[in-house]
Amino acid sequence: MTNAAAQGYDYIIVGAGSSGCVLANRLSANPATRVLLVESGPDDTSPLIAMPRGIGKLLDPRNPHVWAYDVSPGGNKPSEMWLKGRAVGGSSAVNGMVYIRGAPMDYDGWADAGCTGWGWDEIGRCFVALEDHELGEGPWRGVGGPIHVSVHPTRNGLCEAVLDAAQQIGVARVADVNDVDVVRDGGMGYQTRNIANGKRVSSARGFLKEARKRPNLDVLPETDVLKVEIEDRTVTGVTVRNKQGARFVAAREVILSAGAVHSPKLMQLSGIGPGAVLRAAGVPVIVDSPDVGRNLREHRYLQTVYRVTGGSMNLNYQGLGLAKSVLQYGLLAKGALTHGAHEVGGFVKTRPDLDHADAQIGVSLYSLNLTDKGVVPDKHHGLTILGYFTRPESQGEVRIQSADPDAQPFIDANHFSAEIDRITAVSLFRWLRALGEQSALKPWIVEEQFPGGMIKTDDDILQNAVALGGTAYHIAGTCRMGADEASVCDPQLRVRGVSGLRVCDTSIFPTLVSGNTNAPAMAVGLRAAEIILQTQ
Repeated sequence: MTNAAAQGYDYIIVGAGSSGCVLANRLSANPATRVLLVESGPDDTSPLIAMPRGIGKLLDPRNPHVWAYDVSPGGNKPSEMWLKGRAVGGSSAVNGMVYIRGAPMDYDGWADAGCTGWGWDEIGRCFVALEDHELGEGPWRGVGGPIHVSVHPTRNGLCEAVLDAAQQIGVARVADVNDVDVVRDGGMGYQTRNIANGKRVSSARGFLKEARKRPNLDVLPETDVLKVEIEDRTVTGVTVRNKQGARFVAAREVILSAGAVHSPKLMQLSGIGPGAVLRAAGVPVIVDSPDVGRNLREHRYLQTVYRVTGGSMNLNYQGLGLAKSVLQYGLLAKGALTHGAHEVGGFVKTRPDLDHADAQIGVSLYSLNLTDKGVVPDKHHGLTILGYFTRPESQGEVRIQSADPDAQPFIDANHFSAEIDRITAVSLFRWLRALGEQSALKPWIVEEQFPGGMIKTDDDILQNAVALGGTAYHIAGTCRMGADEASVCDPQLRVRGVSGLRVCDTSIFPTLVSGNTNAPAMAVGLRAAEIILQTQ
């Protein structure tokens, strides 16, 4: 830390993730403004972060670059493990690099509900500012921005067969799966990714790398924030802990960008949250705010997995194939290790009467098997086709169980509790299976490896919906913004009931957006910085 630590900062940003890196860049652009960015995890120096398919090693609960949460998926289903980024770059340092913005109707819905300044006109403009898109400038598509957006480049036969099969069931082939018309009306194509020259473009790489050279910006990795300190309902700073011990750091304003689990957890530990939850955990109540930790939204994907005759990447990730892939990546930054999570993707209507696409599809040229060594590729060629309902209405919660900052919170996803989520689960799974049954794919498919014959009826789908897929790692909504007094934050992201505290990450989403959350988290960071700088 610089000497500014002794004097205090103008802003302390808690969490160097997709939103936090953007905020650190924008708020420190004024050399007179002192900014501290605090991150629990390590710096983003691991070569596995730069390597797109390094996620195979990063997404391991034993890896120091991730948080591992024990989560109840809902009902009486067994608990499962959720992973989120814990490094400079946050989840943008460990995710699948799928660049999707969501639908204009998502953001316009926020504005219509009272979140003035958060409609598509404002957020769409932020996406354009983010992008350096290889498809070039276009309506709602940007060039020259800090985040390079590329389209998966390899046109292999299996991918082409999938796109042909999609066309056979009425889904158009498109060049840009992010196009606002595609997100509304449906379409599939090669996946857009935040990858440049075979390397991951995280929020840290796009926004923080150059900003760290500024003398008025301090970045503290491997440092936990234990509590937001509040006196007379005014935030005075935070208590941090690292190898040097615990200490207080003063700030004029604290911004929580710790993610949709840790932001509400830290608020509750600091005395802001549901009174009964805080008292049960032994935390003095400063602000009884019942919605802190509630409104948890998450995409739950369903999948079909096929054994195929060829065209997959399974053999490129093991044995001699892996050795060849590593050499190709090391020498040329090309090949199997430069792929994002999906090679093909898009949006579809799972029922013909819909006026807006309701599911996002991802197609991956691999199939995975759970062994005592972890998740590994199958020994044969495989194909995974997954999808999720884009606008789920089921709501879960995050709540602390102890005043100990190292204790895990209780997390209940409460999947499929809303009727529309159950209806769409059935229509979506039937769409996935129909895609695999098209004539374009018949020469490729040997068998449906998962789920196979165990799922036949609508009741089978509903009874096994949780087991048919998993979390998409898009958790949001737990510190929702709104115009109503029950909302955690107002539309300027100020936490109700105290002064000097804001939240800026996916937890502020009133509802989940139609797609992956990394790009929206960065756009929210840009928009939040504008609002903060306007209200200084």
